[in-house]
Amino acid sequence: MSAAERLCEAEGQSPGEGAWPLSAPAQALVRARGVPRARGALIAILALGALLLGFAVGPVSIAPQAIIGSALAHLPALHLGARLSPIDEAILWQVRAPRVILGALVGAMLAAAGAAYQGVFRNPLADPYLLGVAAGAGLGATVAIAYAGASASGAALPLAAFAGALIAVAGAYALARAAARAPGGGALVLAGVAIAAFLTALQTFAQQQRSQTLHAVYAWILGGLAGAEWRSVVLVAPYIALSCAVIIAHRRMLDVLALGDEEAGALGLNVPRVRLVLIIAATAGTAAAVSVSGLIGFVGIIVPHAIRRLVSGSYRAIVPLSLVAGGGFLVAADVIARSLLAPAEVPIGVVTAVFGAPFFALVLLRTAHVEL
Repeated sequence: MSAAERLCEAEGQSPGEGAWPLSAPAQALVRARGVPRARGALIAILALGALLLGFAVGPVSIAPQAIIGSALAHLPALHLGARLSPIDEAILWQVRAPRVILGALVGAMLAAAGAAYQGVFRNPLADPYLLGVAAGAGLGATVAIAYAGASASGAALPLAAFAGALIAVAGAYALARAAARAPGGGALVLAGVAIAAFLTALQTFAQQQRSQTLHAVYAWILGGLAGAEWRSVVLVAPYIALSCAVIIAHRRMLDVLALGDEEAGALGLNVPRVRLVLIIAATAGTAAAVSVSGLIGFVGIIVPHAIRRLVSGSYRAIVPLSLVAGGGFLVAADVIARSLLAPAEVPIGVVTAVFGAPFFALVLLRTAHVEL
């Protein structure tokens, strides 16, 4: 059986169905399935419900119909709905709205990046922190807090975390390229592990040198959306939008990469180029996301796997649905984080870890073989 026929069989299609934008011989052979309408609509409704819950829940409860009415009242030239009291308006649009929107952006990015990494590396346990993103962002944030006196509300901390994450991934790719002229998935993963271990050691050294900043460092590392502002949304939205657009544009290529490098190349795919583009997009978006939210783990594992199990195994469905479900999932996790011990807040990274660790174990038990 040919590679194209195998992919068609995996997608539940017969050869000759549809077209694929690869080489001419493959165009009439392969077409992956798109998003199932009913299940896609259900996931979108659940995500919108999570966002509405994020707007409504807090020390001051605001009814969902009042939120919708206030949103309609802010639409220009329509004159629909009714505004809330000045205090409720300030709570809704200056405190909760940036937090909910930022949580949706970060969750969508982490979930889409997780799906991309799992497809690129053909590894069901891959997540957005695979190539040292977390270690690099953590080191950048630690240096900014410990040596530059940066605070969570300042602009220096996100920039330092973003720069650290990009430097870490660039180091991992350079190391993998030095080890292999055309670095594959296995070389990149191993290089990422080595870079992450080195950067974590540097971070520990910096923490010991400035022990008085440990609380601030760990508060950032555990992740959270408290104190989110519209400035943070504006800062990361372009990076996340561009990264997600690139991943969505290459979602069909991920289905081809699932066949293996040799067979994907036989179908006309430039495997090294596609892998590099997807890694850059997923990493840059993840770096932007964690720079304003801290290190929130497991979103990139939970959401794509849930979509894969419940909806479809095709990346044409996994990638866009992971974007939608990831945003809703992180907003819902944030609602739990700020409601569980109210008025105190649980770090959102703790909440995602409570759900993610058992899920990770379940995926590991169900995976007979993990290919790096």
